[in-house]
Amino acid sequence: MTTLDTRWQNTPADDGRSGSSIKHVEPTTEPYRRVHWTDPVTGARGYLVVQTLVSGLATGGTRMRPGCTLSEVEDLARGMAAKTAVFGLPVGGAKGGIDFDPQDPRATGVLERFFAHMKPWLDAHWVTAEDLGVTQQRIDEAFAAVGLGQSFHAAIQRSVNPAATLERVRTGLDIITDDGCVLGDVIGGYGVAQACLGVFETRAWLQPEVAIQGVGTMGGAAAFYLHEAGVHVVAMADAVGTLYDPNGLDVPTLLDLRDDYGTIDRTRVPATITQLPREAVLAVEADILVPAAISYAITPANVDDVAAAVIVEAANTGVTREAEALLAKRDVMVIPDVVANTGAAAWAWWLLFGWVGSDPAESFDRLYTEMRTKVARLLEDSLRTGTSPRETAWSIASANRAAMDNRPDAVIP
Repeated sequence: MTTLDTRWQNTPADDGRSGSSIKHVEPTTEPYRRVHWTDPVTGARGYLVVQTLVSGLATGGTRMRPGCTLSEVEDLARGMAAKTAVFGLPVGGAKGGIDFDPQDPRATGVLERFFAHMKPWLDAHWVTAEDLGVTQQRIDEAFAAVGLGQSFHAAIQRSVNPAATLERVRTGLDIITDDGCVLGDVIGGYGVAQACLGVFETRAWLQPEVAIQGVGTMGGAAAFYLHEAGVHVVAMADAVGTLYDPNGLDVPTLLDLRDDYGTIDRTRVPATITQLPREAVLAVEADILVPAAISYAITPANVDDVAAAVIVEAANTGVTREAEALLAKRDVMVIPDVVANTGAAAWAWWLLFGWVGSDPAESFDRLYTEMRTKVARLLEDSLRTGTSPRETAWSIASANRAAMDNRPDAVIP
Protein backbone atom coordinates (compact mmCIF):
# COMPACT_ATOMS: atom_id res chain seq x y z
CA MET A 1 0.00 0.00 0.00
CA THR A 2 1.37 3.41 -0.92
CA THR A 3 1.41 5.53 2.21
CA LEU A 4 2.54 9.14 2.48
CA ASP A 5 3.94 10.54 5.71
CA THR A 6 3.00 7.68 7.99
CA ARG A 7 6.13 7.68 10.13
CA TRP A 8 5.35 7.09 13.79
CA GLN A 9 7.92 8.33 16.28
CA ASN A 10 7.81 6.62 19.66
CA THR A 11 9.23 9.11 22.14
CA PRO A 12 9.54 8.02 25.78
CA ALA A 13 7.87 10.42 28.21
CA ASP A 14 6.74 10.31 31.82
CA ASP A 15 2.97 10.33 32.08
CA GLY A 16 3.05 11.63 35.63
CA ARG A 17 2.56 8.33 37.42
CA SER A 18 5.09 7.79 40.15
CA GLY A 19 7.09 4.66 39.45
CA SER A 20 5.21 4.04 36.20
CA SER A 21 6.82 2.21 33.30
CA ILE A 22 4.39 3.85 30.88
CA LYS A 23 5.93 5.16 27.68
CA HIS A 24 4.31 7.78 25.48
CA VAL A 25 3.80 6.48 21.95
CA GLU A 26 1.53 9.00 20.28
CA PRO A 27 2.78 10.12 16.86
CA THR A 28 4.83 13.30 16.94
CA THR A 29 5.51 13.64 13.21
CA GLU A 30 4.38 16.72 11.38
CA PRO A 31 1.04 16.32 9.58
CA TYR A 32 1.15 15.75 5.85
CA ARG A 33 -0.51 19.11 5.24
CA ARG A 34 -2.06 22.08 7.06
CA VAL A 35 -4.43 24.38 5.18
CA HIS A 36 -5.54 27.71 6.67
CA TRP A 37 -8.62 29.67 5.59
CA THR A 38 -10.21 33.00 6.46
CA ASP A 39 -13.80 33.63 5.43
CA PRO A 40 -13.90 36.82 3.32
CA VAL A 41 -17.45 37.59 4.51
CA THR A 42 -17.43 36.98 8.29
CA GLY A 43 -13.72 36.75 9.04
CA ALA A 44 -14.17 33.26 10.50
CA ARG A 45 -11.02 31.14 10.59
CA GLY A 46 -10.97 27.57 9.35
CA TYR A 47 -8.43 24.77 9.16
CA LEU A 48 -7.84 21.46 7.42
CA VAL A 49 -5.16 19.19 8.82
CA VAL A 50 -4.27 16.04 6.90
CA GLN A 51 -2.22 13.88 9.23
CA THR A 52 -1.71 10.94 6.86
CA LEU A 53 -2.68 9.90 3.36
CA VAL A 54 -3.15 6.20 2.64
CA SER A 55 -3.97 5.12 -0.90
CA GLY A 56 -4.23 8.85 -1.55
CA LEU A 57 -7.14 9.25 0.88
CA ALA A 58 -7.77 10.64 4.35
CA THR A 59 -10.97 10.66 6.37
CA GLY A 60 -12.21 12.88 9.20
CA GLY A 61 -15.18 15.06 10.05
CA THR A 62 -15.65 18.81 9.93
CA ARG A 63 -16.58 20.61 13.12
CA MET A 64 -17.79 24.14 13.77
CA ARG A 65 -17.65 25.81 17.16
CA PRO A 66 -16.65 29.18 18.59
CA GLY A 67 -13.03 29.02 19.64
CA CYS A 68 -11.98 26.11 17.42
CA THR A 69 -8.20 26.27 17.04
CA LEU A 70 -5.55 24.86 14.75
CA SER A 71 -4.00 22.87 17.58
CA GLU A 72 -7.40 21.31 18.31
CA VAL A 73 -7.81 20.28 14.67
CA GLU A 74 -4.26 18.89 14.62
CA ASP A 75 -4.98 16.79 17.72
CA LEU A 76 -8.17 15.47 16.15
CA ALA A 77 -6.41 14.67 12.86
CA ARG A 78 -3.79 12.64 14.73
CA GLY A 79 -6.62 10.80 16.43
CA MET A 80 -8.31 10.02 13.13
CA ALA A 81 -5.06 8.60 11.75
CA ALA A 82 -4.87 6.31 14.78
CA LYS A 83 -8.55 5.32 14.53
CA THR A 84 -8.28 4.16 10.94
CA ALA A 85 -5.12 2.23 11.78
CA VAL A 86 -6.56 0.54 14.89
CA PHE A 87 -9.53 -0.66 12.83
CA GLY A 88 -7.32 -1.69 9.90
CA LEU A 89 -8.97 0.72 7.45
CA PRO A 90 -6.92 1.47 4.29
CA VAL A 91 -7.26 5.25 4.64
CA GLY A 92 -5.41 8.02 6.45
CA GLY A 93 -6.64 10.58 8.97
CA ALA A 94 -7.64 14.22 8.67
CA LYS A 95 -9.89 16.82 10.29
CA GLY A 96 -11.57 20.10 9.42
CA GLY A 97 -12.50 22.82 11.89
CA ILE A 98 -14.13 26.25 11.73
CA ASP A 99 -14.06 28.86 14.48
CA PHE A 100 -17.70 30.01 14.23
CA ASP A 101 -21.02 29.58 16.02
CA PRO A 102 -23.01 26.85 14.21
CA GLN A 103 -26.28 28.43 15.41
CA ASP A 104 -25.45 31.76 13.77
CA PRO A 105 -27.77 32.27 10.75
CA ARG A 106 -24.65 32.87 8.64
CA ALA A 107 -23.20 29.45 9.47
CA THR A 108 -24.50 27.76 6.32
CA GLY A 109 -22.71 30.28 4.12
CA VAL A 110 -19.53 29.95 6.17
CA LEU A 111 -19.54 26.17 5.74
CA GLU A 112 -20.16 26.42 2.00
CA ARG A 113 -17.30 28.89 1.52
CA PHE A 114 -14.99 26.74 3.63
CA PHE A 115 -15.73 23.72 1.44
CA ALA A 116 -15.35 25.80 -1.71
CA HIS A 117 -11.84 26.74 -0.56
CA MET A 118 -11.04 23.13 0.34
CA LYS A 119 -12.55 21.77 -2.89
CA PRO A 120 -9.24 20.49 -4.34
CA TRP A 121 -8.79 18.34 -1.24
CA LEU A 122 -12.43 17.27 -1.09
CA ASP A 123 -12.36 16.38 -4.77
CA ALA A 124 -9.25 14.23 -4.65
CA HIS A 125 -8.26 13.21 -1.11
CA TRP A 126 -10.41 14.21 1.88
CA VAL A 127 -13.58 12.33 2.83
CA THR A 128 -15.43 14.27 5.52
CA ALA A 129 -18.63 13.90 7.52
CA GLU A 130 -20.57 15.40 10.42
CA ASP A 131 -18.89 16.45 13.64
CA LEU A 132 -19.48 18.79 16.54
CA GLY A 133 -21.83 21.59 15.44
CA VAL A 134 -22.31 20.25 11.90
CA THR A 135 -24.92 17.66 10.95
CA GLN A 136 -24.54 15.29 8.01
CA GLN A 137 -27.47 17.05 6.35
CA ARG A 138 -25.59 20.35 6.53
CA ILE A 139 -22.48 18.67 5.16
CA ASP A 140 -24.35 17.20 2.19
CA GLU A 141 -26.16 20.47 1.44
CA ALA A 142 -22.85 22.36 1.46
CA PHE A 143 -21.28 19.73 -0.80
CA ALA A 144 -24.14 20.08 -3.25
CA ALA A 145 -23.71 23.87 -3.19
CA VAL A 146 -20.04 23.60 -4.24
CA GLY A 147 -20.74 20.99 -6.90
CA LEU A 148 -19.39 17.85 -5.21
CA GLY A 149 -22.64 16.01 -4.62
CA GLN A 150 -21.81 13.77 -1.64
CA SER A 151 -19.27 13.96 1.17
CA PHE A 152 -17.73 10.60 0.22
CA HIS A 153 -16.89 12.11 -3.17
CA ALA A 154 -13.09 11.72 -3.00
CA ALA A 155 -13.39 7.99 -2.37
CA ILE A 156 -16.29 7.42 -4.76
CA GLN A 157 -14.53 9.03 -7.71
CA ARG A 158 -11.55 6.69 -7.14
CA SER A 159 -13.69 3.55 -7.23
CA VAL A 160 -13.82 1.04 -10.05
CA ASN A 161 -17.45 1.91 -10.73
CA PRO A 162 -18.27 5.36 -9.30
CA ALA A 163 -21.96 5.20 -10.22
CA ALA A 164 -22.43 1.85 -8.48
CA THR A 165 -20.44 2.98 -5.44
CA LEU A 166 -22.48 6.17 -5.15
CA GLU A 167 -25.70 4.15 -5.27
CA ARG A 168 -24.38 1.76 -2.62
CA VAL A 169 -23.45 4.67 -0.36
CA ARG A 170 -26.77 6.45 -0.83
CA THR A 171 -28.65 3.23 -0.10
CA GLY A 172 -26.54 2.67 3.02
CA LEU A 173 -27.08 6.19 4.32
CA ASP A 174 -30.83 5.71 3.99
CA ILE A 175 -30.94 2.48 6.03
CA ILE A 176 -33.50 2.61 8.83
CA THR A 177 -33.07 0.43 11.92
CA ASP A 178 -35.83 -1.63 13.51
CA ASP A 179 -36.19 1.21 16.04
CA GLY A 180 -36.97 3.68 13.26
CA CYS A 181 -33.58 5.47 13.38
CA VAL A 182 -31.23 6.29 10.53
CA LEU A 183 -28.44 3.74 10.90
CA GLY A 184 -25.69 6.25 10.19
CA ASP A 185 -26.95 8.45 13.03
CA VAL A 186 -26.80 5.74 15.69
CA ILE A 187 -24.04 3.34 14.64
CA GLY A 188 -21.33 5.41 16.35
CA GLY A 189 -23.20 5.47 19.66
CA TYR A 190 -23.87 1.75 19.33
CA GLY A 191 -20.12 1.25 19.08
CA VAL A 192 -19.55 3.32 22.24
CA ALA A 193 -22.16 1.20 24.04
CA GLN A 194 -20.36 -1.96 22.96
CA ALA A 195 -17.07 -0.52 24.22
CA CYS A 196 -18.70 0.05 27.62
CA LEU A 197 -20.20 -3.43 27.62
CA GLY A 198 -16.80 -4.87 26.73
CA VAL A 199 -15.34 -3.21 29.82
CA PHE A 200 -18.18 -4.53 31.96
CA GLU A 201 -17.61 -8.02 30.57
CA THR A 202 -13.89 -7.89 31.37
CA ARG A 203 -14.45 -6.60 34.88
CA ALA A 204 -17.42 -8.89 35.51
CA TRP A 205 -19.60 -6.08 36.89
CA LEU A 206 -23.05 -7.60 37.39
CA GLN A 207 -25.20 -4.46 37.74
CA PRO A 208 -23.22 -1.73 35.99
CA GLU A 209 -24.13 1.95 36.10
CA VAL A 210 -23.21 4.61 33.56
CA ALA A 211 -23.27 8.41 33.53
CA ILE A 212 -23.29 10.14 30.13
CA GLN A 213 -22.23 13.71 29.42
CA GLY A 214 -23.97 14.81 26.22
CA VAL A 215 -27.11 13.37 24.63
CA GLY A 216 -26.66 14.38 21.01
CA THR A 217 -26.11 11.93 18.18
CA MET A 218 -23.27 10.01 19.84
CA GLY A 219 -24.21 10.26 23.50
CA GLY A 220 -27.92 9.73 22.90
CA ALA A 221 -27.37 6.56 20.87
CA ALA A 222 -24.85 5.24 23.42
CA ALA A 223 -27.38 5.83 26.20
CA PHE A 224 -30.14 4.13 24.20
CA TYR A 225 -28.17 0.96 23.43
CA LEU A 226 -26.79 0.71 26.96
CA HIS A 227 -30.35 1.00 28.30
CA GLU A 228 -31.47 -1.68 25.82
CA ALA A 229 -28.70 -3.94 27.14
CA GLY A 230 -30.03 -3.61 30.68
CA VAL A 231 -27.44 -1.15 31.95
CA HIS A 232 -28.61 1.47 34.46
CA VAL A 233 -27.95 4.86 32.86
CA VAL A 234 -28.17 6.85 36.08
CA ALA A 235 -27.27 10.29 34.71
CA MET A 236 -27.54 12.16 31.42
CA ALA A 237 -26.27 15.72 31.00
CA ASP A 238 -27.01 18.25 28.28
CA ALA A 239 -26.28 21.97 27.95
CA VAL A 240 -28.92 22.82 30.56
CA GLY A 241 -27.96 20.42 33.33
CA THR A 242 -27.76 16.86 34.60
CA LEU A 243 -30.73 14.52 34.98
CA TYR A 244 -30.16 11.92 37.69
CA ASP A 245 -31.95 8.84 39.00
CA PRO A 246 -29.97 6.26 41.00
CA ASN A 247 -32.42 3.57 39.88
CA GLY A 248 -31.78 4.28 36.20
CA LEU A 249 -33.35 6.79 33.82
CA ASP A 250 -36.03 6.00 31.27
CA VAL A 251 -33.63 6.74 28.43
CA PRO A 252 -35.94 6.32 25.40
CA THR A 253 -38.54 8.66 26.90
CA LEU A 254 -35.96 11.35 27.68
CA LEU A 255 -34.38 11.10 24.25
CA ASP A 256 -37.79 11.73 22.70
CA LEU A 257 -37.83 15.08 24.55
CA ARG A 258 -34.68 16.40 22.81
CA ASP A 259 -34.62 19.33 20.42
CA ASP A 260 -32.37 19.58 17.34
CA TYR A 261 -29.41 20.62 19.49
CA GLY A 262 -29.59 17.69 21.90
CA THR A 263 -31.29 19.57 24.75
CA ILE A 264 -34.01 17.81 26.74
CA ASP A 265 -37.24 19.75 27.35
CA ARG A 266 -37.21 20.28 31.12
CA THR A 267 -40.94 21.14 31.22
CA ARG A 268 -41.70 17.50 30.38
CA VAL A 269 -39.15 15.77 32.61
CA PRO A 270 -40.84 13.59 35.28
CA ALA A 271 -40.75 14.98 38.83
CA THR A 272 -39.10 11.77 40.05
CA ILE A 273 -35.88 12.73 38.25
CA THR A 274 -33.41 14.90 40.15
CA GLN A 275 -32.18 17.92 38.21
CA LEU A 276 -28.57 18.91 38.94
CA PRO A 277 -26.09 21.41 37.47
CA ARG A 278 -24.50 20.45 34.18
CA GLU A 279 -21.07 19.77 35.70
CA ALA A 280 -22.54 17.45 38.33
CA VAL A 281 -22.50 14.53 35.88
CA LEU A 282 -18.77 14.13 36.50
CA ALA A 283 -19.33 13.48 40.21
CA VAL A 284 -22.17 10.98 39.84
CA GLU A 285 -21.38 7.62 41.43
CA ALA A 286 -21.19 5.30 38.41
CA ASP A 287 -18.92 2.55 37.13
CA ILE A 288 -18.36 4.28 33.78
CA LEU A 289 -18.45 7.94 32.76
CA VAL A 290 -18.99 8.61 29.05
CA PRO A 291 -17.95 12.12 27.94
CA ALA A 292 -19.92 12.49 24.70
CA ALA A 293 -20.30 16.25 24.35
CA ILE A 294 -17.19 18.30 23.66
CA SER A 295 -13.45 17.78 23.36
CA TYR A 296 -11.31 18.42 26.44
CA ALA A 297 -14.32 18.08 28.77
CA ILE A 298 -12.19 16.61 31.58
CA THR A 299 -9.21 18.75 32.52
CA PRO A 300 -6.93 19.20 35.53
CA ALA A 301 -9.42 21.83 36.74
CA ASN A 302 -12.29 19.35 37.15
CA VAL A 303 -10.57 15.95 37.21
CA ASP A 304 -10.95 15.62 40.98
CA ASP A 305 -14.74 15.65 40.50
CA VAL A 306 -14.67 12.40 38.51
CA ALA A 307 -16.20 9.59 40.57
CA ALA A 308 -16.29 6.80 37.97
CA ALA A 309 -13.83 3.90 37.85
CA VAL A 310 -13.57 3.99 34.05
CA ILE A 311 -14.00 6.70 31.42
CA VAL A 312 -15.02 5.71 27.90
CA GLU A 313 -14.40 8.55 25.44
CA ALA A 314 -17.33 9.06 23.08
CA ALA A 315 -16.24 12.62 22.32
CA ASN A 316 -13.00 13.12 20.46
CA THR A 317 -10.21 13.73 23.00
CA GLY A 318 -12.76 14.02 25.81
CA VAL A 319 -9.97 13.86 28.41
CA THR A 320 -6.86 16.02 28.26
CA ARG A 321 -3.54 14.22 28.58
CA GLU A 322 -2.77 16.11 31.80
CA ALA A 323 -6.08 15.04 33.32
CA GLU A 324 -5.52 11.47 32.19
CA ALA A 325 -2.19 11.34 34.03
CA LEU A 326 -3.91 12.55 37.20
CA LEU A 327 -6.68 9.96 36.76
CA ALA A 328 -4.06 7.24 36.37
CA LYS A 329 -2.69 8.05 39.81
CA ARG A 330 -6.16 7.17 41.16
CA ASP A 331 -6.32 4.02 39.00
CA VAL A 332 -9.13 5.50 36.89
CA MET A 333 -8.81 3.94 33.45
CA VAL A 334 -9.58 5.77 30.19
CA ILE A 335 -10.74 3.82 27.13
CA PRO A 336 -9.56 6.18 24.38
CA ASP A 337 -11.65 7.63 21.59
CA VAL A 338 -9.33 6.07 19.00
CA VAL A 339 -11.04 2.79 19.86
CA ALA A 340 -14.35 3.62 21.56
CA ASN A 341 -15.86 6.13 19.14
CA THR A 342 -14.54 4.81 15.84
CA GLY A 343 -17.72 2.88 15.00
CA ALA A 344 -19.25 5.50 12.71
CA ALA A 345 -16.05 6.07 10.74
CA ALA A 346 -15.40 2.35 10.40
CA TRP A 347 -18.97 1.70 9.27
CA ALA A 348 -18.76 4.40 6.60
CA TRP A 349 -15.72 2.73 5.07
CA TRP A 350 -17.22 -0.73 5.35
CA LEU A 351 -20.10 0.71 3.36
CA LEU A 352 -17.80 2.22 0.76
CA PHE A 353 -15.96 -1.05 0.27
CA GLY A 354 -19.16 -3.07 0.20
CA TRP A 355 -18.22 -4.99 3.35
CA VAL A 356 -21.69 -4.42 4.81
CA GLY A 357 -25.01 -4.34 2.99
CA SER A 358 -28.43 -2.80 3.46
CA ASP A 359 -29.51 -5.00 6.38
CA PRO A 360 -28.82 -2.99 9.58
CA ALA A 361 -28.34 -6.23 11.53
CA GLU A 362 -25.26 -6.97 9.42
CA SER A 363 -23.69 -3.63 10.37
CA PHE A 364 -24.58 -4.00 14.05
CA ASP A 365 -23.20 -7.55 14.14
CA ARG A 366 -19.93 -6.57 12.52
CA LEU A 367 -19.41 -3.59 14.82
CA TYR A 368 -20.34 -5.69 17.86
CA THR A 369 -17.65 -8.22 16.98
CA GLU A 370 -15.00 -5.65 16.04
CA MET A 371 -15.53 -3.42 19.08
CA ARG A 372 -15.75 -6.22 21.64
CA THR A 373 -12.62 -7.85 20.18
CA LYS A 374 -10.66 -4.60 20.16
CA VAL A 375 -11.62 -3.61 23.68
CA ALA A 376 -10.71 -7.07 24.97
CA ARG A 377 -7.33 -6.91 23.25
CA LEU A 378 -6.78 -3.34 24.43
CA LEU A 379 -7.35 -4.26 28.07
CA GLU A 380 -5.34 -7.49 27.82
CA ASP A 381 -2.34 -5.81 26.20
CA SER A 382 -2.54 -2.86 28.60
CA LEU A 383 -2.43 -5.18 31.61
CA ARG A 384 0.31 -7.37 30.14
CA THR A 385 2.63 -4.50 29.17
CA GLY A 386 1.88 -2.13 32.04
CA THR A 387 0.88 0.65 29.68
CA SER A 388 -2.30 2.72 29.67
CA PRO A 389 -5.12 1.79 27.26
CA ARG A 390 -4.46 4.95 25.23
CA GLU A 391 -0.78 4.21 24.80
CA THR A 392 -1.60 0.61 24.03
CA ALA A 393 -4.01 1.78 21.32
CA TRP A 394 -1.33 3.96 19.73
CA SER A 395 1.05 0.98 19.70
CA ILE A 396 -1.60 -1.18 18.00
CA ALA A 397 -2.21 1.61 15.48
CA SER A 398 1.50 1.86 14.71
CA ALA A 399 1.85 -1.89 14.20
CA ASN A 400 -1.25 -2.07 12.00
CA ARG A 401 -0.17 0.83 9.83
CA ALA A 402 3.31 -0.64 9.38
CA ALA A 403 1.77 -3.98 8.38
CA MET A 404 -0.39 -2.26 5.76
CA ASP A 405 2.49 -0.33 4.22
CA ASN A 406 3.61 -3.35 2.21
CA ARG A 407 0.18 -4.14 0.80
CA PRO A 408 -1.14 -2.95 -2.56
CA ASP A 409 -3.40 0.11 -2.67
CA ALA A 410 -6.94 -0.67 -1.60
CA VAL A 411 -9.48 -0.94 -4.41
CA ILE A 412 -13.01 0.38 -3.88
CA PRO A 413 -15.36 -1.77 -5.99
